[in-house]
Amino acid sequence: MASMDLRGRKALVTGGAQGLGEGMARALAAAGAQVVIADVQDEAGATTAKDLGEGHGFVHLDVSDDASWESAIGVAVDRLGGLDILVNNAGIEITSLLVDVKAEDIRRMLEVNVLGTTLGIKHGLRAMRPDGAAGAGGSIINIASVAATIAFPGIAVYSATKSAVDRLTRVAAMESGKLGYGVRVNCVYPGLVPTAMGAGLANDVAELGLFPSAGDAVNAVVELTPGGRLGTVEDMADAVVFLASDQARFITGAGLPVDGGMGM
Repeated sequence: MASMDLRGRKALVTGGAQGLGEGMARALAAAGAQVVIADVQDEAGATTAKDLGEGHGFVHLDVSDDASWESAIGVAVDRLGGLDILVNNAGIEITSLLVDVKAEDIRRMLEVNVLGTTLGIKHGLRAMRPDGAAGAGGSIINIASVAATIAFPGIAVYSATKSAVDRLTRVAAMESGKLGYGVRVNCVYPGLVPTAMGAGLANDVAELGLFPSAGDAVNAVVELTPGGRLGTVEDMADAVVFLASDQARFITGAGLPVDGGMGM
């Protein structure tokens, strides 16, 4: 039986300086992988990488910039001696009613969530395919959101960008298979997790008048969740480790809901 032992695997996690990305980086390292954290937050990213211990590292990455991706992937491959796992986690959420949404906020979410993920897939496939710098195949895991599957008020554009991540994942998996790249491409739909982003969302929708308070917004999410609670960072990180492992060796083009049933 295949295991979730990732010893010998090399991973790059975007947005790994804090929140879900940090948890995913820690879980991959705990499973035995060598991890490079990629983020625009240099100080926080370097600190998290140092906490992971010897053999791990940090690289600056602006996911919306093509040249930044090319550089970061090159650094990761050189530092780790290869690349087997890429987690496209970096993302932003800007809450707004549709009648008040700002063009610059739309563009920013598109740049990070859609363009950033697309460029990550591009450079991940280039590095992992047989003629790439790493060249041994691997696993790309994109982080979508339960927002891609439900109609929650105040996050229309964010929901749209995460729906795009789902479609990108499926087409990338098909292209990788058809072209013999040996790279599995999947995505995870996290439910609401009380990270800084999750807490910020609850506060924002309350300020917009959609709920009486942030607590009421959280309670509404829990009520919509058959699992009866919010998600945890560990819930999401464990799903990433699974998709990166040999236990998921015949899974590609899939979206894994880790939302307690909220999006069913």
